[in-house]
Amino acid sequence: MDIGAGGAIAIALVFILAGFVKGVIGLGLPTISIGLLSLIMPPAQAAALLVVPSFVTNIQQMRPWAQVPRLVRRLWPMMLGIGLGVAAGSGTLSGASAAIASAALGAALLCYAGLGLAAIRFSIASHNEPWLGPAAGFATGMITAATGVFVIPSVPYLQAIGLDKDDLVQALGLTFFVATIALAADLVVTGALGATIGIASLFALVPAILGMWLGQVLRERFTAATFRRWFFLGLACLGAYLVARNVV
Repeated sequence: MDIGAGGAIAIALVFILAGFVKGVIGLGLPTISIGLLSLIMPPAQAAALLVVPSFVTNIQQMRPWAQVPRLVRRLWPMMLGIGLGVAAGSGTLSGASAAIASAALGAALLCYAGLGLAAIRFSIASHNEPWLGPAAGFATGMITAATGVFVIPSVPYLQAIGLDKDDLVQALGLTFFVATIALAADLVVTGALGATIGIASLFALVPAILGMWLGQVLRERFTAATFRRWFFLGLACLGAYLVARNVV
């Protein structure tokens, strides 16, 4: 992986921005980083760079860890679905159809942004979780395998099952943690994640942590609704560009 000084600076700036967004609203690291990095490199390479920052920041987001087993008991069917979905879609992201994967990423970003801008909220009764959880997980896994982004439909699902604020933040961290492990395994098996890019991913952790810290510090200075609106508008523009670049 030969990116040069300019490429290294660009990657660092992307991870600072992505970490900042995650620090403010609790998610967005994979969405922002892969979305922007896919403008300058193949999606599989962008996803490989994400692995270490995503792994570490989501472990941090799962605190207090003593509460995690309780969430695992409730959410394990979805977690299993994510793993099966990634396995079923293995090789899509790092295969010959990189343009299709990039367009799929753009479509996923557009879908996610549309849900956010429309402020659509779903409600799922607890008795439907045993079958909807695995379905949402499997769909998330398939999209993760194709795009490296694991927010659809996992985030809307978690928002719909009635978790309180603290549990939701932890559940998001747990879900993204599992998806990161599954994605990393897929990238290793398909050869997209080797020692060289693994070291680069380790270095990417530094700007990601810096950005996340800045986001947490400045969180109180933002109106949450205003920030989320601009965040989703930016994702929509980025998604539209990726689709247009690879389809039109």
